[in-house]
Amino acid sequence: MKFQQQPESRSHSYPVPVEGVTSLDFDPYASEVLRDPYPHYEMMREAGPIVWLEKYGVYAVTRYDSVRNVLTDPETYCSSAGVGLTNFHTEEPWRQPSIILEVDPPEHTKTRAVFTRILSPRALKKLTSTFEAQAELMVDRMIEKGVCDGVKDLADAFPIKVFGDAVGVPKDGREHLLPYGDMVFNAFGPANDRFKECLANLGPATEWITNACQRENLTSDGFGAELYAAADAGDISHEDAGMLVRTTLSAGLDTTIFTMGNALVNLGRNPDQWAVLRDDPKRARATIEEVLRYDSTFHSFYRTTTKETELEGVPLAREQKVLVFVASANRDPRHWADPDRFDVLRKATGNMGFGAGIHGCAGQMIARMEGEIALRTLASKVESIELLGEPILHFNNTVRGYTSMPMRVTAKKH
Repeated sequence: MKFQQQPESRSHSYPVPVEGVTSLDFDPYASEVLRDPYPHYEMMREAGPIVWLEKYGVYAVTRYDSVRNVLTDPETYCSSAGVGLTNFHTEEPWRQPSIILEVDPPEHTKTRAVFTRILSPRALKKLTSTFEAQAELMVDRMIEKGVCDGVKDLADAFPIKVFGDAVGVPKDGREHLLPYGDMVFNAFGPANDRFKECLANLGPATEWITNACQRENLTSDGFGAELYAAADAGDISHEDAGMLVRTTLSAGLDTTIFTMGNALVNLGRNPDQWAVLRDDPKRARATIEEVLRYDSTFHSFYRTTTKETELEGVPLAREQKVLVFVASANRDPRHWADPDRFDVLRKATGNMGFGAGIHGCAGQMIARMEGEIALRTLASKVESIELLGEPILHFNNTVRGYTSMPMRVTAKKH
């Protein structure tokens, strides 16, 4: 994905909201909002089923049913205009659109089918023992240290190692994966200072990613090689194969890293919930689902209307951007009982932490598998985890997680 400076100004279908819709002078991308977004999401949910955000000239939906309705109706709310603020139908794209996130059927159906086949349950099952062995190694190192960093020693390190190996990218230079992914997700928001700083600091990451995704630089047994094999078979073009490898790295890595970090921080802040998992490590998968609900990695992204339509009784013009707050939907009391409580015994399936519908995260199964294996291993070996000070939050326009998490881990006595 090539990046250039975003345009500062944008045109919108409606310069003012439809009469009767609550208009908010509110910036969901402001640092003070991102630091603790949930009170702001509650404010928006209570303001109405659909609100107008003055600063960006977009409608926003924050309640569970409204969010799910938008995400599961791609014929009315498309992704091909970009899942960010810029409308690629009416404005010159300033970056290369994702060929899996930002295309609609039938093109999306073709690329998604290839992706789904390569990341099938059978394919993932072959990776289980390798992932488990690596998780044990990393958790043992954390125990040996005693005082460690939950992000650097596990949440970052584990996915970069196992997912990087699974895709087949070179081992040297994988540190470039993080700033590149940060840029990808910042790009879905506005041209704010956060985006500009991220773009300025991108450095050699884009060049490394471009080279790493070339066929000759990939291992012969990874997902990347399989994507090029699909191109050989005529399922996709060879150009698309390279772009899909790149999409796999950005969409499949940062989301997993932040989900695992969010799991650690919430288990550290809720010792009673850690005790439930520690005493029954098989609850690791259910714990990941509750993390995805309670502390969503994805917070918001966009859809665009394909025609004149109505949403929650509000008429929308064609080519109208709609900002979809999945993190707010995952805390909506209209759908969830006691939504602001972190509860690993909750049945949290149905959360939209990885989106919903045909454009839901294509790599969500491997992300869930990585998170489950890491947490199950941690719960099997560790008696207690204690956060040492406040974890350092990472600010991004689309995703939310941590860059550092000092903690103390104590081994179980067997």
